[in-house]
Amino acid sequence: MVRYVYDFTEGGRDMADLLGGKGSNLAEMTRLGLPVPPGFTLTTEACRVFLETGSEPVGLWKEVSAHLSALEASAGRSLGQPDDPLLLSVRSGAKFSMPGMMETILDIGLNDDSVLGLAEVSGNERFAWDSYRRLVQMFGATVMGVDSSSFEQALALLKNLRGVEDDAHLKTSDLAELVETYKDLIHLETGDHFPQSPAEQLRRAVLAVFDSWNGERARLYRRREHITDDLGTAVNVQRMVFGNLGADSGSGVAFTRDPATGRPGLYGDYLPDAQGEDVVAGIRNTVPLAELKRLDATSYDRLRAHTRTLERHYRDLCDIEFTIERGTLWMLQTRVGKRTAEAAFVLAAGLADEGLITPDEALARVSGEGLARLMFPRFDASATGTALARGVPASPGAAVGAVVFDSARAVRRAAAGEQVVLVRQETTPDDLPGMIAAQAVLTSRGGKTSHAAVVARGMGKVCVCGAEELTVDTETRRFTTADGTVVEEGTVVSVDGSTGAVYPGPVPLVDSAVIRFLENGRGDEGEHGVVEAVARALARADAVRRLEVRANADTPEDAARARRFGAQGIGLCRTEHMFLGERRKLVEQMILAGTDAERDRALAHLLPLQRQDFVGILQAMDGLPVTIRLLDPPLHEFLPDHTELAVRIATAQARGEEPDPHDVELLTAVNRMHEENPMLGLRGVRLGLVVPGLVAMQVRAIGEAAADRLLAGGDPRAEIMVPLVGDVRELRLVREEVQRVLAEVSEASGVGVDCPVGTMIELPRAALTAGRIAEEAEFFSFGTNDLTQTAWGFSRDDVEAEFFSAYLDKGVFPTSPFETLDREGVGRLVGIAVAEGRATHPDLKIGVCGEHGGDPGSVHFFHTAGLDYVSCSPFRVPVARLEAGRAALEETEGSDSR
Repeated sequence: MVRYVYDFTEGGRDMADLLGGKGSNLAEMTRLGLPVPPGFTLTTEACRVFLETGSEPVGLWKEVSAHLSALEASAGRSLGQPDDPLLLSVRSGAKFSMPGMMETILDIGLNDDSVLGLAEVSGNERFAWDSYRRLVQMFGATVMGVDSSSFEQALALLKNLRGVEDDAHLKTSDLAELVETYKDLIHLETGDHFPQSPAEQLRRAVLAVFDSWNGERARLYRRREHITDDLGTAVNVQRMVFGNLGADSGSGVAFTRDPATGRPGLYGDYLPDAQGEDVVAGIRNTVPLAELKRLDATSYDRLRAHTRTLERHYRDLCDIEFTIERGTLWMLQTRVGKRTAEAAFVLAAGLADEGLITPDEALARVSGEGLARLMFPRFDASATGTALARGVPASPGAAVGAVVFDSARAVRRAAAGEQVVLVRQETTPDDLPGMIAAQAVLTSRGGKTSHAAVVARGMGKVCVCGAEELTVDTETRRFTTADGTVVEEGTVVSVDGSTGAVYPGPVPLVDSAVIRFLENGRGDEGEHGVVEAVARALARADAVRRLEVRANADTPEDAARARRFGAQGIGLCRTEHMFLGERRKLVEQMILAGTDAERDRALAHLLPLQRQDFVGILQAMDGLPVTIRLLDPPLHEFLPDHTELAVRIATAQARGEEPDPHDVELLTAVNRMHEENPMLGLRGVRLGLVVPGLVAMQVRAIGEAAADRLLAGGDPRAEIMVPLVGDVRELRLVREEVQRVLAEVSEASGVGVDCPVGTMIELPRAALTAGRIAEEAEFFSFGTNDLTQTAWGFSRDDVEAEFFSAYLDKGVFPTSPFETLDREGVGRLVGIAVAEGRATHPDLKIGVCGEHGGDPGSVHFFHTAGLDYVSCSPFRVPVARLEAGRAALEETEGSDSR
């Protein structure tokens, strides 16, 4: 029989699939003997049954009743009893943390009778009515579907009538009046009454949490974080403890290290006389956790002891929620904390130094995505000027954008191509779409544990919270600074998430400390040693990785930079980029040539220019392979636009003038070469086979450049790659031409020039006939951009703007197949080509040179698929190095587990 409910005493951290992250960690803290309010967890399996069938699993409530009875017996109270009620919290808890994205209902069990009993037993009438007010508000919005703004407006109206700004200044009679107002709102909007039965409250709350798994904001968050939709959420039912019982009570959030920087020490926020939701919601400004030491030294010392226990047990940064009820500390939640990219590297290095984790575990805990963030530019400190405001640096980075004051407008303006900064008093889960769309988030309330901070850190979004000197007015769409400066919506500001400063206008950017280190091997350490931590992670990755990392580079300057960044060669040198600028005229002459002699003259002019380019690149990469792709794009790209030519000619004729003969000649050529779909037309190997002398010119330039370097004492390792091959006979013809020309170069120069010849696998037919093609190829390189286009039938230039956003929203694919390799389709073609190519040619060198070569998730796939190297843009080389190391560790762990 399937079991759907587990007591906190029955689980552990290894049961996150079943109990969710929160439930498994509550169970783990219970096992460790920490002071956890007792409770039980309804499993993710129960949620999945509910979502699939529309009703709870058979027998679920029988299990819940049995666990509730045990909880009541241990407490000596029953749920909702009139004189001394047991009250419960109902919280979501998915396997992966989704802060604020699903529902929570507190104070289950209060009704018109038990609120009076709670007031009497607690000796605090205001507390009892405040708790009841919270329950009706949460239940009405979460369970009964009343718009939360209706409750907020009623609360704001009452505070305005009473002349107070803070909820805490409302009297007991005000709160009792608010409860009745809330109940009337529920009845007015739903036709139903707030349930007085505690059992009904519990049941409906649990089902509402299950249902919130498919809520709009939860689905959006999962798409953003690449969390699958089929996991479901667990539900945790727990005895309430109260932080809103007076000055000797409170709630807080603690991190065992700074989640923004990785610096050791206890960090967090505390709010006296408040429930936990008040802390993360940012509706009241918290005090630093260190202030708790002054307010309640005993609880502070106990908290420090418990956090040390948890960090050593989890061997990681822990994010902890706690409540103090009249001097008694309760631990409400722990989880491995979200952190910034900087903190991830510093923290991993620090834990390794302390012996809590191994160097390999330290590498596994950082990511290429995080490293890429650290390589982003920072603001130029010498050009920042006077700050408009300063707040808590909650998530680092530098962002510039126009101020907007609501989520919908942020989404709309960002979709129109504008960079925006979302400014709020505090964010709520409903602001998630705007947070995703914005370059940065700025709030006037909250701290490092507020909703804005936690979500922004998880997304790698720049965030400054708690800028208290700002008065944010969302009605008039402006904010005002402490000195009276008014900033209207649409005004451009610069937000520094590393320092917490907000500056007027756009501030210029400079390279990050990490980039400076990668460029020259030195530079300022960066705050808290992030540069050293990155260097250690890369060194470890280089020591364990199997994949080589090369770069896509077309100039000597790019090649030199790639080498400084750790590239082990060039995996793609695109020769068409050498034909741009002034050289375009030479290509034009080649296209327009009416005779072989004219074409040969144009090619002869191009030869020394190409040779010069190759000499510089081979010199920059001396001793390392340089894979040079023969000309690939369709020739029409080197000719003027058809419409522009036609308009010029027609305009001249309309004026009675003779059109420019050169324009007429060009238009004739453009018409002759017109293709309905040029990306599938005359390009790549096809071009080389039908334009006499083109392949020979390029190969001669490569060969003569290699000969020059050999004669100068260098070690050139040029490789020649033939693009867009779909049949082995195409490659055979080109290879014969290559060998003929290289033999001529060797004889003329007096040095032997030998360049391996390979091909790009970028067509499905090439992948499916790779065994045949390998008969003529000395290496393969997957061109995954074109392979993705041809496998999906997508034209990248068109579809990304036309319908990709809709496909992502509808979950057709979790991320763009041009960003992360489609493993099911394109990946299968890669697997076939690797297997069949090596069956024919066991020593076949295989790499990838499409954009996926620098994508962290794709690098792991290429490692598993057995490729020898990945190649990417120079600035992504460090990212690929890091991920190649992590991929090797994953393979080792998998082997060990088997």
